Amino acid sequence: MLSNSDIEALEDILFAEPWGDEAVDFFGLHGIVCASVVGPVALDVNELFALATGTERAPADGTPPAFTSVVERLSRDMAHALDMGQTLELPEPEDGDPMNALENWCAGFVDTFLENEDAWLEVDEKEAADLLVPMLTLSGLFEDEDFQKVRNDEKMARQMSDAIPDSLTDLYLLFHAPA
Repeated sequence: MLSNSDIEALEDILFAEPWGDEAVDFFGLHGIVCASVVGPVALDVNELFALATGTERAPADGTPPAFTSVVERLSRDMAHALDMGQTLELPEPEDGDPMNALENWCAGFVDTFLENEDAWLEVDEKEAADLLVPMLTLSGLFEDEDFQKVRNDEKMARQMSDAIPDSLTDLYLLFHAPA
């Protein structure tokens, strides 16, 4: 479990120059890390940093140690929870707009999926696609009319949001359960 100071230190890194304008917030990073854990392709810390900051690669002087530490801990905790049969809980904002935080989380998750889309759809394309619907819908990344209708309907958006933890478990099992 991350402390508030861990999250603040992480966001200080994410919003630093020169990538601060393109970087995701903590919720987006959590989604990126989660997709790396549940999906078929585990990204290394440098790849996660590049995705989180919208850069091509980690800085010349390396990925900041605080970022590496937090991301490794998040990854380890998520994988352990899933291995123990627990569902993953999405982070909740302490203040602000929970739907905005959820959208940021979903956008990070979907960006990570799109980085390796072929691998995600290789095992069982229909199953993976069905399980990705809640994240794709709530990410705000697509102008699809059906997605917009769901996002604009509070009850339907909540149903999609509530489906995410089970979808994450099922995706993890799809890619990581013994055959």
